Amino acid sequence: MSDEVMSPIVDPDAIHLVVLTGMSGGGKTVALRALEDLEFYCVDNMPAELIPQLVAAVSQGEHGPRKRIAVGVDVRNRRVDLSRMPHVLSELSSAGVHVHLIFLDSRDDVLIKRYSETRRRHPLAAEKLSLADSIAQERKLLRPLVSIAEKVIDSSDLNVHQLRRLFATGYAAASDGTTLLFESFAYRRGLPSDADFVFDARCLPNPHWDPRLRPFSGKDLPVREFLDANPLVGEYYADVARWLDTWLPRFEGEDRSYVTVSIGCTGGRHRSVYLVEKLAQHFRSERGNVLTFHRELE
Repeated sequence: MSDEVMSPIVDPDAIHLVVLTGMSGGGKTVALRALEDLEFYCVDNMPAELIPQLVAAVSQGEHGPRKRIAVGVDVRNRRVDLSRMPHVLSELSSAGVHVHLIFLDSRDDVLIKRYSETRRRHPLAAEKLSLADSIAQERKLLRPLVSIAEKVIDSSDLNVHQLRRLFATGYAAASDGTTLLFESFAYRRGLPSDADFVFDARCLPNPHWDPRLRPFSGKDLPVREFLDANPLVGEYYADVARWLDTWLPRFEGEDRSYVTVSIGCTGGRHRSVYLVEKLAQHFRSERGNVLTFHRELE
């Protein structure tokens, strides 16, 4: 597996369209979220015939043009004739749009395992096919796209974190500076294997013990208000932000393209999520390449 998703975006003034396609369960949703965090304008489940209209509307928007666009295309939309996609993308390329078609694949046994674990239905299940037959039929339908893909990524041996990092690193060239990934996690499930820095938030008041707050996450207003009101939480956040403000430039000076900051708590749903969102907001005011990932919420 190559660490590079695609050729670097060397012309930031041009319109770049990333088309994400591939096998259901291959990781397209994870990739689309990573690009959204990198300020791509993202649309999932996009009919092929509407892509040129989307590119025109977004790139000439009244509220400021967006030159980085990502769309997800797959077999969920039965009206889409995927065999037409090469023609649509060729026309866009002829019009000056830089088109990047990325195909996310995985071995059949891994796809079957992922569907079994999540209990999701395959998009072709409505056609009364077995899971194995659905996967085989999907490969047949997607054949016109895999043959013209700029990059085929096999996610069989990648976890969600690694796939997200792969896309974020590959597209970080679209902006200047080091890409920051803030991720929350639960200590009971172990440390993230790709963390550069780890902060332990288990010393902070835990909303889990309040029955009213337990169903929420650190993204929700009731939990945020609870933690905002505690001086200890504010002090902890300020210390972490101050430390990162001081030391992250040193890592950028070493030409690091990617830095992962992981924050953990017991369940990975309240304190760590709150701090990740708050830190990401702080650093987004200073830079463009800031991603968030919540391991226990995905």
